[in-house]
Amino acid sequence: MNIDKKKYFKALNYTYKLHYNQFRKKTNTPYFFHLSAVSNLIIENGGTTTEAIAGLLHDAVEDQGGQKTLKEISKKFGKQVAKIVLECTDTDVDPKPPWYQRKLDYLKEMESASQSTLLVSLCDKLHNLTSIVEEYQRIKKKLWKRFNAPPSKLFWYYQQLYFNYKKYLKKHSILKEKYSLVLKEMKKII
Repeated sequence: MNIDKKKYFKALNYTYKLHYNQFRKKTNTPYFFHLSAVSNLIIENGGTTTEAIAGLLHDAVEDQGGQKTLKEISKKFGKQVAKIVLECTDTDVDPKPPWYQRKLDYLKEMESASQSTLLVSLCDKLHNLTSIVEEYQRIKKKLWKRFNAPPSKLFWYYQQLYFNYKKYLKKHSILKEKYSLVLKEMKKII
């Protein structure tokens, strides 16, 4: 592991402060846990300090202040982190555009994304998928009320992302395989 601990812990602190009052959709689970899990996946799979920090901050622009937050991220952590965060941002507009259009736009963006962005996106979506499957085991069909799309559309989206990761992400075959396995589990529950 070749992570610059000083930079990483600065980002960890900043992320915690940004997302302190945010929770996962309709749960009591602090959102920060998701962000740190994504970053951990990146680190555990050979990611760089820049990628790990972008993993922590991947939802900051979307959820915590838009372009103002992006500028702050660039100033604090560098242009490369800001670039990855922006490429992983679903939207920075409030109110958000309709779900389906946002997802189509995101899928299109992933076709030309950098390898670093693809890694951060893969780790984010892998953690989301895993959380969906695990939470379904606990609360069954009540889970689907948390989302802005029906289960079949969610599956479609995660499956399309998988095709993009498989096609465009050159390394990280173990992560892609894990994603594929969790995607198969999701298919069973929709």
